[in-house]
Amino acid sequence: GAAPAQAGGGPAAAPPPAIMHYSEHEAALLAEKLKDDSKFSEAITVLLSWIERGEVNRRSANQFYSMVQSANSHVRRLMNEKATHEQEMEEAKENFKNALTGILTQFEQIVAVFNASTRQKAWDHFSKAQRKNIDIWRKHSEELRNAQSEQLMGIRREEEMEMSDDENCDSPTKKMRVDESALAAQAYALKEENDSLRWQLDAYRNEVELLKQEKEQLFRTEENLTKDQQLQFLQQTVQGMQQQLLTIQEELNNKKSELEQAKEEQSHTQALLKVLQEQLKGNKELVETNGHSHEDANEVNVLTVALVNQDRENNIEKRSQGLKSEKEALLIGIISTFLHVHPFGANIEYLWSYMQQLDSKISANEIEMLLMRLPRMFKQEFTGVGATLEKRWKLCAFEGIKTT
Repeated sequence: GAAPAQAGGGPAAAPPPAIMHYSEHEAALLAEKLKDDSKFSEAITVLLSWIERGEVNRRSANQFYSMVQSANSHVRRLMNEKATHEQEMEEAKENFKNALTGILTQFEQIVAVFNASTRQKAWDHFSKAQRKNIDIWRKHSEELRNAQSEQLMGIRREEEMEMSDDENCDSPTKKMRVDESALAAQAYALKEENDSLRWQLDAYRNEVELLKQEKEQLFRTEENLTKDQQLQFLQQTVQGMQQQLLTIQEELNNKKSELEQAKEEQSHTQALLKVLQEQLKGNKELVETNGHSHEDANEVNVLTVALVNQDRENNIEKRSQGLKSEKEALLIGIISTFLHVHPFGANIEYLWSYMQQLDSKISANEIEMLLMRLPRMFKQEFTGVGATLEKRWKLCAFEGIKTT
């Protein structure tokens, strides 16, 4: 089915505008709107939002107090407006009573016509169907007339009760009655003005108390200042020790990595040496059989040392080999470009989020392992202290090229 129509047949109401941010300029404009009856509702909504957001502080308190005072002044205007509407309502009730009296008079005339039509000298000349309709119309008109009459009687009873109350108040005539709503509005306005003055006096007292407290803070003893300086110095010392600890921890991790590489190299070299010794033993037996033991054995020993040294050099070259494929070269180029425009470095998560836009399959671990394999091109530094500690990668190729 179709969606229900909007109330009044018009388009859907637009959402309320967003509340602007507080500033001294906006507050000055809002203070003027609070004094304008046509803009008061919109302005007080903004004022409430600012107060709830916590915009009131020592600097803005006077400006907010002035706006709150404007809101209080609007109470008097509202009470006067209410009194005006009550007067209009009384006049409307009087107009309605007069109109209802005229309507009731015409109902009486219509009912009289129906009653005359039902008398015998006229009734006998109507047909059966006409008589039925006239009888129905007569009953319906009498019911409506009775209802209007009862409503009018009710209004008159209310007026009599009001007149009775006025007589008890010694009010001689209706024109001399005091407008109680206006008096109530005036009394309320006076009370609010009195409260406003009292609150303003309290505000001045609070301001004096704050000034006294500030004066006491200005005259703090030199001993307290010295303690604050000592505490600040100790905090700086602790932060420095934490930074040193992180640096030592990083160096320890690097040494552990170097130790693991050395162990792996030693194990590989021992395995190769064992194989060569086996080959040497077999060659030695063969040489002794042929009668050339001493010279050939020396040649084999020289060959063994050369092979071991060559294997060690191959391992070193293998570890220092930075790139394995053209893709790694592309990654290194892109990462270098990215870090070059970030001179203060970037953490691995930031770098990974950038690289994923180019290669969705790449992982943060893959990027970090690639960076670690190129220590002369990329370096890792620690920034921050404690909870703000962060590891960042930086491009160091311009310094590394000088050490190669």
